[in-house]
Amino acid sequence: MLTRRNWLLRLSVVLNVAVLFYFGSYLTIGNGNSEIVEEVQMSGRNLASIAEASQNGEKETAAYYYQSASGGSANYPELALLASIQPIAGQPQQQQQGSSVQTPVQGTTLRDDGHVMRIKPKSVVAAAESLDAADTSSASGGGGGGSAAAAPAESWTPEKKDAPTQQQQQTSTTTTTTSATTTAGTSFVAAVAMAMANSAAAVQQVRPLRELLGCKDKSNRRRIAQRGDYWVLYNYVPARRWFRCDESITYTTHADFTFLDNLEPLLDRWRGPISVALYTPGNDFVPTLASIRYLRQCGSPLVAEYVTFHMYFGSGHVPKSVPHTDHDIDAPVANCSAPPPWTNASAAYKVQKKLLYPVNVGRNVARESATTHYVLPSDIELYPSPGVIEGFMDLVRRQDPPLRRPKPMVFPLPIFELASHMKLPADKKELVSMLKNGSAITFHKKVCPDCHTVPKFKEWASAKPKPGVSVFHTGKRTGYHLHWEPIFIGTHNDPLYDERLSWEGKMDKMTQGYTLCVLDYEFHILDNAFLTHKPGIKTLKKDPARQVLASKTYSLIKKVILPELKVLYGVKKGCAV
Repeated sequence: MLTRRNWLLRLSVVLNVAVLFYFGSYLTIGNGNSEIVEEVQMSGRNLASIAEASQNGEKETAAYYYQSASGGSANYPELALLASIQPIAGQPQQQQQGSSVQTPVQGTTLRDDGHVMRIKPKSVVAAAESLDAADTSSASGGGGGGSAAAAPAESWTPEKKDAPTQQQQQTSTTTTTTSATTTAGTSFVAAVAMAMANSAAAVQQVRPLRELLGCKDKSNRRRIAQRGDYWVLYNYVPARRWFRCDESITYTTHADFTFLDNLEPLLDRWRGPISVALYTPGNDFVPTLASIRYLRQCGSPLVAEYVTFHMYFGSGHVPKSVPHTDHDIDAPVANCSAPPPWTNASAAYKVQKKLLYPVNVGRNVARESATTHYVLPSDIELYPSPGVIEGFMDLVRRQDPPLRRPKPMVFPLPIFELASHMKLPADKKELVSMLKNGSAITFHKKVCPDCHTVPKFKEWASAKPKPGVSVFHTGKRTGYHLHWEPIFIGTHNDPLYDERLSWEGKMDKMTQGYTLCVLDYEFHILDNAFLTHKPGIKTLKKDPARQVLASKTYSLIKKVILPELKVLYGVKKGCAV
């Protein structure tokens, strides 16, 4: 996009010089002759109409804005323009609780007082200013001016009964002498007008990201709702930053309070909005809320800035009390010198009551609550590589060929495991080095190697890392990858997860994978973006109790869920659960 803006700027400068040269040549050749003045006025009238069209188009397509925090994006207007290009027209005039404030890299919006700055592409501004100057100098009365302009001199035509005056005869002689120059000049004006029109069309092709995505902003207000057999406290502890739909990607995940030790290392690499749904049955609500307070008050300040917490619990396991006001939720102040509340996992209500973990309820609650168009539904123990948000949003703005394909699409990230106590890889180069020395392997390689290995993985690992994020390969969930369980960046339009499935019963993402296959989704595997599990390689362990649950889940899918999906979505050759 920067290349396009520089090209437009250079084109506008060349056109400005050409127009001025054209006027200068007319004035020089004509030596102030009234007929030449008339020609200039006529040409000025045409250019004025062009200026008007350009200005009208500029009002519609080139009025961009960005919102800057103090000391933030005000220093980087060009980067802010690239990070979030949106038209002023049609935006909701919301200034409740202070103006929104947007940072340049991820487009985050603070709920504090800020200011809005209007930015127009330099090429559009230069073209409009040059045309205004040409219109003023020609004293044209065409459509581009605001005040009354002098009317052009009336020229003689054969229909007029009066003979031309002596001055008009002299003008005719001069015009005949310079007819070749006039014809060439008129052609040049047409060429300039066409170039201007093409330039304006090129500017209009720089579509705002919101328009490109067709998304709408979502509220993050606190609310209570029933979801099947579960009560859900949506946005119970909201993040301080609220994101517009086109500003970032939301990492959506699920957990109970015993897994909240993963939140800070996840956030340290993600550096963007996170929506987490926490399972809080019965007395687990109290240590969960205490863990949230501990993270927000004693941990990284990024937790309070970026993470929104939702609570959900079964209708038969409602907590004894639920605080409702911000004051009650934040109080009492956490004891930062004490161990984190999640370290006492043995006292969990869920463990004592032997409750199954409704994993897909949490997945869907977290995803549906995200305010951004793009989401990354994942597990809280999977840490993304740094820079995924910026790289992926740049990919969306570039609209590389795979993104222009008509079929529905998602963007899987390869997943890996690390040996215990290994440092997380900073980039693909470090990851590939760890794969070679054996300290990293593909996810679940020793448990279910076909479930998480992306298509063309060997080629992905051997390909030289490139800057930024791009699509490496487009695959399908068929053939060797028939039972692939990808974790991907998608949107709110993608199928949800079946909430009848539990974590203990396994196969909790398989039904969604089948639906994606039947709907002919394309899986654009990302390069230079990946997920790494919390260090520690998993091995296959026998668990008779869980195996019984897995058998029941398999029967439920085959006898109930799969027949329903076939009726609702149809059947496609090569697709399976």
